[in-house]
Amino acid sequence: MYGLTDEDRRIQEVARGFVDSLIPLEVETELAGGVIPKEVAAEHHSRAIELGLYATNMPVSVGGPGCTALQQVLVQEQTGRATNGLGWVMHTPPQWWVDVATEYQRERWLLPAVRGEKHEAYAITEEFAGSDVSALETTARREGDEYVVNGVKWHVTSYNLADYCFVQARLVNGRFEGEHVLLVIDLPWPGVEVVRTPHYSHHIADEHPIVSFTNVRVPVRNLVGAEGEGMTFSQDWFRFERLMVAARCVGAAQRLLDEVTSFARDRVVDGRRLGDHQLVAGMLADTATELFAARTMLYEVARSIDGGADRKTLHAQASMAKLYCSETAGRAADRAVQIFGGRGYMRENVAERMYRELRVERIWEGASEIQRIIVGRQLLNRGPAAVLEGR
Repeated sequence: MYGLTDEDRRIQEVARGFVDSLIPLEVETELAGGVIPKEVAAEHHSRAIELGLYATNMPVSVGGPGCTALQQVLVQEQTGRATNGLGWVMHTPPQWWVDVATEYQRERWLLPAVRGEKHEAYAITEEFAGSDVSALETTARREGDEYVVNGVKWHVTSYNLADYCFVQARLVNGRFEGEHVLLVIDLPWPGVEVVRTPHYSHHIADEHPIVSFTNVRVPVRNLVGAEGEGMTFSQDWFRFERLMVAARCVGAAQRLLDEVTSFARDRVVDGRRLGDHQLVAGMLADTATELFAARTMLYEVARSIDGGADRKTLHAQASMAKLYCSETAGRAADRAVQIFGGRGYMRENVAERMYRELRVERIWEGASEIQRIIVGRQLLNRGPAAVLEGR
């Protein structure tokens, strides 16, 4: 099925087995507000590394497993089956860094990240610059051998667990004034402070605080790539993460379909299985049909990446996958809550948790509306054949 090789299936099965071991902890974690005991989190972290499920996007040259894009998708698909961020332990550090990191950056941050010894956060989004990162107001001014950074970042995911963060800022003064830079900052660091930590719909150990940068002095050697290239790295990250979001959404939709089908088969209403009632059967069929289409699209885009397809084509196709898979998962969750009925509104039910957790997938890493704009613009500028077939 889906044309997977024996090695693809092996990786998929390893990931599925690992996630199966996490699922029994979901309700306990949910009722604890997403808090995971440190010793449990450490055990999961070590196990993910041991099984080769950590940093799957990293090449062998930096100590990674060198998985194909399709294999990365297979792992992240399983990640999406678990709620409360338990599957996030199968982490993927920034893959674009491999080609541009200096020797200093490799030794200090990149290689430890691949080994699972350090964790990063991205400080990109701002109050008035979400999906449109070109509107950033955070500034970086070059002063001698340092950049001085000032600004406030929102939704800095995993900041509470991070050892360093990437900060994207707009240059002031100099040759590249107005263009972007990406800087690495160790945490904690003078001038970097949490303004507040908002509560979100989900209960996940990774927090997403608002973080201020006040006259933060960053050594020039912490510059990623060159001045003016900051947007390039963010776009590469968005393209990669959009596909991973799509993968996790497919995994979530599969978990929902499995759970709700089992319930509809076992629940008896008026002497008949709940699933034998046509309106319920129709909801199950719609979810299964959309899931099949979403997974097929997801795997095809991953294979196109492995096949070296045109960069612009991949950008559009990753947007299509993120758009369709996230919307599919949202509809699957809504139907599942409806089929479970009152049970589906209980926090101990997987459909209730997924209903809350999946909503953000249509927002972060570029809202659904942004994905539509990307695809629509490419259709107008390059034509359907370039977007759909890469020609």
